[in-house]
Amino acid sequence: MSSHFVALRVRLAGRRPKPAEDGTIPLSWLIAQWPEGEAEPVKYWISNLPADIPTKDLVRLAKSRWRIEHDYRELKTVLGLDHFEGRSFTGWHRHVTLVTAAHLFLTEQRSSPKAPARA
Repeated sequence: MSSHFVALRVRLAGRRPKPAEDGTIPLSWLIAQWPEGEAEPVKYWISNLPADIPTKDLVRLAKSRWRIEHDYRELKTVLGLDHFEGRSFTGWHRHVTLVTAAHLFLTEQRSSPKAPARA
């Protein structure tokens, strides 16, 4: 998959950002995905990453949000992250540790299957 992207340094309006030491509003990245054939950009991201970061890295990090949301949904629905009903930090910590280990196991199995999968 490919698309066109635009990355601009902008000052955000409509918020109350913490001014820099010199009193100016800090610059942020505005990243926009503009697919070929579209009249205008279709997706937008705001980032506070450093000014010297390459555009390719900005786009990669912005697009990685889908993977994070997918993993979190899998942790909650498939692996039971949201099923903990205990009362102690120790119990919660054990629960989260086991769910995380199960997620790691599933991720490893997906990335390097031992047996060929059916088509």
